[in-house]
Amino acid sequence: MSGALFLTGTGTDVGKTFVSGLILKKLREAGLSAGYYKAAMSGNNRHPDGTLIPGDALSVKKTSGIPQPLEEMCPFVYENALSPHLAARLEGNPVDQSQVLQGFEQVCRQYDYVTVEGSGGILCPLRFDEQQLWLPDIIRACGLGCLLVADAGLGTINAVGLTAFYLKTQGIPLKGIIFNRAQPGNLLHRDNITMCESLTGVKVLAQVSDGCTSLDMSLELLQSLYE
Repeated sequence: MSGALFLTGTGTDVGKTFVSGLILKKLREAGLSAGYYKAAMSGNNRHPDGTLIPGDALSVKKTSGIPQPLEEMCPFVYENALSPHLAARLEGNPVDQSQVLQGFEQVCRQYDYVTVEGSGGILCPLRFDEQQLWLPDIIRACGLGCLLVADAGLGTINAVGLTAFYLKTQGIPLKGIIFNRAQPGNLLHRDNITMCESLTGVKVLAQVSDGCTSLDMSLELLQSLYE
C-alpha cells in the first residue's frame, strides 16, 4: 500500500466531496489504484426498496470514475441531514470505531491510495452517548495526516486558522490546503491564499472553481501527501 490521506474541511458544504472526487479522478487517470472511504454520511436518500444511498460516495464515484463498490465506501449511513451523533440518536446504528477501522483497513488492503473524507468540519461528533467519538479520534487511530478544504471567499482566514490550530493541538499533521469555489483574478481570493499561508505555515496546494473537471496539482505532489 502506498498510503492514505484524510480530507477535512473548515465546515459543512465547503466541497470536501467534490474535491475528493477530483483527487480520485486524477489518481485513476494516472493508472493508480485509488479508493475512497468515509466513516459516516448523513442526509441521504433511499432506494425504492427503502435502503439508504450513500450520496457522497455515489458523487465521488461519478466524478472520479473509480470502480469501487458503494457498499465498501462507508459503514454508517443516515437519512437525516444532521451530525452523525444526532442522526444515530434518531435512527439507531451509532458509529462504532472498531467497525470504522475494520472497514478502513479492508479498503487499504485493496487500493494503493485511499482518500478518507471527514464529516462536516474537524470538530464533527460522530457519537455522543455512553461513548464519545470525534473525527480526530478516527484520524489518529488511522495514523493519517490531513488535507484541508476551505471556501476561497470571505471568512476563510478565520476558519482555516482555527482548524489548523486545532489540528496542531491534536497532534494531527496538516499537509496542505485546497481552496474551493475559487475565482481567477479575485483580489479577495488571492489575498486569502497569502494570509492563510502566513497564518498556518501551510501551503495552498490547489484552487478549484465551480464546474471544474480536473485538479490543478502535479501527480507527484498529490502522491507525496499520502502516507
